Amino acid sequence: MPEETKAYDNLGILGAGAWGTALALVAAKAGRTVMLWSQNRTWAEARDGDRPISGLPATVSLAVSREETEAADAILLAVPAQHLRAVLSGFRPKRSCPVVICAKGIEHATGLLMTEVLAETLPHSEPAVLSGPSFAHDVVQGLPTAVTIAARAPIAPRLQASFGHASFRPYTSEDLIGVALGGAAKNVYAIACGVAIGMGLGESARAALLARGFAELRRLGASLGAKEETLMGLSGLGDLVLTATSPTSRNYSFGLLLGAGHPLAELRARGQSLAEGVATAPALVARARREGIELPVAETIAEILDGRIAPSEALLQLMVRPLKME
Repeated sequence: MPEETKAYDNLGILGAGAWGTALALVAAKAGRTVMLWSQNRTWAEARDGDRPISGLPATVSLAVSREETEAADAILLAVPAQHLRAVLSGFRPKRSCPVVICAKGIEHATGLLMTEVLAETLPHSEPAVLSGPSFAHDVVQGLPTAVTIAARAPIAPRLQASFGHASFRPYTSEDLIGVALGGAAKNVYAIACGVAIGMGLGESARAALLARGFAELRRLGASLGAKEETLMGLSGLGDLVLTATSPTSRNYSFGLLLGAGHPLAELRARGQSLAEGVATAPALVARARREGIELPVAETIAEILDGRIAPSEALLQLMVRPLKME
C-alpha cells in the first residue's frame, strides 16, 4: 500500500462519551487498534487488565490516564468543545502526530475555532477535523453514515483509510476552517429551528430559519477563509439539516423545550445546557462581529439564551427587519 494511503494502525481517543465510543467502534471495525480514555476515572479503572469492558471489541482497550494514549499513531479528540483546552493541557503526543478534532463548537471565552485552540495548545501536532451529519447511535448500529475528514493532503487520505468501511464513509478535504466552522455554527441554528417548532410556528418557519441561518454561515465562512464547496457539503449543509430537523439532536431538542415555554433556568437545571450551541452562540456572534459580519438569527438566539429577550419577542425582532433581496 502506498505510504500516502497507509492507515494509522494504532489510535488514541480522548473522550469516551457516546461519540468517542462510536468512533472507537468504527476504527475497530476498520481494523485498527484503539486506546480509549475517559475523563471519568472510575469508568476507566473498571477495566479488567487490558481487556475491554461494556461490550467493546478486543481491539479497543481502556486507558486510565491520557499518557497511555500519547504513543498512538493518531489521536482523536472527542471531548466536549468547551473542555478541549483543559484536556490538552500537559498532553504530549508524538511530534507531528495527527490530532483529529471530533468536537463541534467555538471556545466560549476566546471565540476561537477548535482548530485554533489546537494550534495554541499543541502547536507541533498535525491538525485535522472530523465532522459531518452523524448521530452516535446510528454509527454504533452500523447505519450508513458519511462524514468529512479535513487535513493536509498527505494526512487526510491516511485518516480516511483508518476509518473507512462499508457503513462509515469519510470524504477528504483540506479545508480545516470550513469543516470546523460548519460543525460549530450548525448547533446554534439547530436551537433556532427547535424554538420555531416549539412555539408552534410550523415547518415553513423552520425551513426559513434553516435557510437564513445557512446564509449567515456562508457569509462568516467567506470572511474566515472557508471554501464555499465545504459549507455546501457534508460538514456544512448536511450537518445543519440533520441537526436542525431531528429531535435526536440535543441542540434541536433544547430549542423545542425553550420554544414551548420552559424557562432557561429549568432547562439548565435538568442538564439540557449540555447542548453545545448554548455556549457556542455568544462566541459565534462575538467572532462574527470581530469580522464585521452580521448574523441576525445567531444574534437573536444568543439574546434568548442570555435571557435578554423572550422567544416570542425574538420572532418579532426578526420579522420586522427590513425586506431586501435574498
